[in-house]
Amino acid sequence: MRRRNRVAGKEYVAPWERAFETVLTPLEEFIHRQTTSGILLMLFAVIALIIANTQFSETYHHFLQTHFVIGLEGFQLSKTVHHWINDGLMALFFLVVGLELKRELLVGELANIKQASLPIIAAAGGMLMPALIYVSINPDGHTMNGWGIPMATDIAFALGALALLGKRVPQNLLMFLVALAIVDDLGAVIVIAVFYTETINLTALMTAGLMIFLLICLNLGGIRRILPYSLIGAVLWVAMLKSGVHATLAGVLLAFTIPMKPKYDPARFHSLVRDSAEHIKSLFSQNENIIINDALRSRVRALGEGVYKVQAPAQVLEHNLHLPSAYLIIPIFALANAGVPINWSEFSDVMAHPVAQGIGAGLILGKLIGIAGFTWLAVKLKISDLPSGLNFNHIIGVAFMGGIGFTMSIFIAELGFAQYPADLLMAKTGILFASLISGLIGFSWLYFKSPKPV
Repeated sequence: MRRRNRVAGKEYVAPWERAFETVLTPLEEFIHRQTTSGILLMLFAVIALIIANTQFSETYHHFLQTHFVIGLEGFQLSKTVHHWINDGLMALFFLVVGLELKRELLVGELANIKQASLPIIAAAGGMLMPALIYVSINPDGHTMNGWGIPMATDIAFALGALALLGKRVPQNLLMFLVALAIVDDLGAVIVIAVFYTETINLTALMTAGLMIFLLICLNLGGIRRILPYSLIGAVLWVAMLKSGVHATLAGVLLAFTIPMKPKYDPARFHSLVRDSAEHIKSLFSQNENIIINDALRSRVRALGEGVYKVQAPAQVLEHNLHLPSAYLIIPIFALANAGVPINWSEFSDVMAHPVAQGIGAGLILGKLIGIAGFTWLAVKLKISDLPSGLNFNHIIGVAFMGGIGFTMSIFIAELGFAQYPADLLMAKTGILFASLISGLIGFSWLYFKSPKPV
């Protein structure tokens, strides 16, 4: 019989600790489910739609346009609540996006070019075709500014919808969608940086360049604590805000400078833990009270330092920011931006508007043609192979899921039609309904085309 190892020593349990653990454990399990983020996002979008179509609409819009000032006398930033959410909170979201991009490019699904070629080609088609369809419907005038809107895929919504299918879809399909959406996010970042930039302030842009240089110096100098990066990153954000380039891109730039390599490899860490354990045991025998045993406390702190150094700073930060980003920032963004007043008596006129039509056709048809069509071409031309366990019915379903634009699409719409509120309303309406239709079709397609799990 296997002997169960006994753990020596004492453990202090606070009076209410067991009760708190009982309450929090189911909540923690719920939060870590893949579907939670998408469900929460959908919930807040529905709440925003309800508020915008009730007697609370005026209060809702008045609150979003309320100015909020931070800073000291002589240097103040005065923005509306809506701008603080879209320029400030979303910079943290883009920081997480940047960290995900860096991880995938260095050690993830996109690190191996042969393995990454198919989702890269699919994502390229999924960005190109929607933009072309939109431009064909809006070939000139200011409405052409919305060409980037249907290019984006909302990874939280798409993965949440796909995860609801459970074992009906292969795990490889989830990985394919993740890789595709990551490339899609990179494309959206480039589009925002290059095509949705206002008048350039060279002084502010030079300041931003200096901050990026300092961040690179920190990386090359082996600085692994997050605080210095955060402080310089905050200055970078302000400089980007003043430069005319959208401030949220500061998050991506900051992410790419944070170290992705751990200080210690597992073998080195194991050796340090073994040596520290022996030293701690020796010190503990001298005096078991860590409060007055300075040497013991110092050794324990050194062990904690080793735990930090065996982890990549970028991965630690991504892990720490994932929950606030997915369950706080994105729902707040949805609450602030999805409040679209809908006049059902004029709904047919709204959907006939060129902006709404371009976005709807781009997300529903463009994503389908781009993702599925480019994937088919890549396989037929033997540029790449389908991942094991997948067929083209899976790819068609994911192509429809790619038409769930929402977060990134609304974000780009806010940039493209900032000076045209009527067109912005048309764009948001088109995004909401096209995302809903794409999601429902994709879910239904995969549900009926995938075999029922045994």
